[in-house]
Amino acid sequence: MMGVFDAYAAYYDLLYRDKDYAAEAEYVISHIRRNTPGAKRILELGCGTGGHAIHLAQMGHVVHGVDLSEEMLSRALLRKDALPPEVADRLSFSIGDARTVRTTETYDAVISLFHVMSYQVSNADLAAAFETAWSHLRSGGLFLFDFWYGPAVLTEKPEVRIKRLENEHIEVTRIAEPLLNAEESTVQIDYTLFVKDKETGRIEQTAESHNLRYLFLTELQHYLAGRFVAPKSFEWMTEYPLSESTWSAFICATRS
Repeated sequence: MMGVFDAYAAYYDLLYRDKDYAAEAEYVISHIRRNTPGAKRILELGCGTGGHAIHLAQMGHVVHGVDLSEEMLSRALLRKDALPPEVADRLSFSIGDARTVRTTETYDAVISLFHVMSYQVSNADLAAAFETAWSHLRSGGLFLFDFWYGPAVLTEKPEVRIKRLENEHIEVTRIAEPLLNAEESTVQIDYTLFVKDKETGRIEQTAESHNLRYLFLTELQHYLAGRFVAPKSFEWMTEYPLSESTWSAFICATRS
């Protein structure tokens, strides 16, 4: 996973500018408020450029974000610097791997969004990431994460997607070509990005390959067992139960 986003980190915020980070942060906080009223301190595993963390800090929470990519974190820090001091003081970032990072602090909640847990493609990776979450939580703290839900992936099947975006400086075209590996419960996504400089007309091509694992409730319950209790599952961004049309799923579990 090291550096998996670095090649297009410069275009990441543009590619996901239509992502509603504020609504997603509010959704996560609604579950935290419901299950642990008064929770204040949050650790985010896989914080990217800080989109969720910033909104959480703006809502009054103290947030520490961890990410593997130095490029992503440099952009997160730039965004932090633009915030009012009272918000920026509640926000911190550091480089680290979700499987191994240890901050020496404990938190009321650990969150991991945008399918970071689906990047844990081996059983050992997933178990290690869950151990990281458990080790940073106080007793009764919450672990909240989203993931690709296996029944929906196998029912709907991943397909080629093309995304085009631009700002005042560049035009970006991203082609995502998936390859399903049912034996390993993974989808390899080969990204090709074409970035055109509007001033010079120069086009730069970049390629990335990401491997994501789709997950099933039974295996997640196995990895949560002994460390977490009362896991609750939902369709991401709703309160609906999971179904074969639920591609993106969400779990909220309590540290035992």
